[in-house]
Amino acid sequence: MACIHLHRRSLSDIAHSIPANNPQVSALLSAPKDPQRIPANMPPVFRDLRSLICQCLLCLVTKAKVGQAPRRAVAMAYRLMIATAFVLLIPYTVQAADELPKEAVLPMGLAGKAVQASLDACDKGGYRVTVSVVDRAGVLRAMARADGAGPHTVDSSRKKAYTAASFRRSTTELAELINKVPTLQALHEINNEVLMLGGGLPIEIGGETVGGIGVGGAPGAHLDDACAQAGLDAIGAAPKVPATK
Repeated sequence: MACIHLHRRSLSDIAHSIPANNPQVSALLSAPKDPQRIPANMPPVFRDLRSLICQCLLCLVTKAKVGQAPRRAVAMAYRLMIATAFVLLIPYTVQAADELPKEAVLPMGLAGKAVQASLDACDKGGYRVTVSVVDRAGVLRAMARADGAGPHTVDSSRKKAYTAASFRRSTTELAELINKVPTLQALHEINNEVLMLGGGLPIEIGGETVGGIGVGGAPGAHLDDACAQAGLDAIGAAPKVPATK
């Protein structure tokens, strides 16, 4: 580490100091032709660390060329080359992470709470139902089947929840829409998971759709809707069914 007093050199200077039989190392340390590839907002700590590594690397590589560096020093040089590459890549990694989209996730606790509230609401009316909650991608998050609920309600509740989350509208509204507009009948054929039958509501929290809830088994789509809305109310989601008077 006696070479810390050396003047600061660029990566391209270090690359030119390396023997020609090391093209990989030279390419690694060569300065990019486009200066915009180096982020202008690189944190100062990275800039200082980069400079320090460059100085030490130049010293060790120079000594290795003239045969004055022991094997340990040469090994250290290669380690520093790897460290240099890592430090230079950090700003790009941080920048890429900042560009990733941020999405709200429906917690398992809220999903379970919504399912239980819907079951309780239907139980008060004497309805044996199955309630399903899916995330924004339509993947099942929570499900519960009341005692005595028909086996078909397992699939119907899940598909209602999937449909509501995918279209971000209630399945009752979608069913009415395709009845009014014949050209939309093809929506039935999108895939085997879509079910245009009342009882599915999108779960909207903070203005963002984070999933869907579906209820199947009550004697009437409007009753399925009411039980699903009870689930939304329990977790503070936006109402999707008009309050009954």
